[in-house]
Amino acid sequence: MSAESTPRREVVTGEPRRVRPLPRYRAQSEIDEQTALGGAYVRSLMRSQLRAGLTVFAALTLVAGALPLVFAALNSDAVVWAVLGFTTCPPLTLAAWWYVRRAERNERDFARLVEDLPAP
Repeated sequence: MSAESTPRREVVTGEPRRVRPLPRYRAQSEIDEQTALGGAYVRSLMRSQLRAGLTVFAALTLVAGALPLVFAALNSDAVVWAVLGFTTCPPLTLAAWWYVRRAERNERDFARLVEDLPAP
């Protein structure tokens, strides 16, 4: 046998091959694919945001609904303007602050659920 007829062996070195792990269940793919479970996740987020909005709306409605009674009891234009200027702005500001914090917390909880992150 000649040296040319025998096949030459070559050794290929490189990184060892790894076995791919099985794909994990991802809630994000459920939402992207618009499955029933993904729809339930999104409805849950929408429901919690709606609940926060309706809570703020109800609180502001109670405050605004009580104002005509306060105005009727005061009978003074100067006091009415003082009530409008000083007693309506703080509840509006507090309601807006609470709503923004609640909405951000809802979104953070939803993102944690979707991305499979542990709770803080």
